[in-house]
Amino acid sequence: MSWNQAEGKWKQIAGALRKLWGILADDDLAVARGRRDILAGRLQERYGVAGEEARQQADRFCEWFRVQMTPGAHGLKADPRE
Repeated sequence: MSWNQAEGKWKQIAGALRKLWGILADDDLAVARGRRDILAGRLQERYGVAGEEARQQADRFCEWFRVQMTPGAHGLKADPRE
């Protein structure tokens, strides 16, 4: 899934993000609304990770979520944050 597609599925995505990154507040997710740069910035602020690492985690999450939403897929067992 691309980040452009993420904007259209944001309500579903926000729920998954809350489960994985519990420190992210509803306000963080409302501000991000599918925008990678803002989500990565919030991850960087809340979890104290470097900017590049936050972007990589956001990208891994986006790919993980795409696989989870694929009909008939068994999903990825790996944690997208790692």
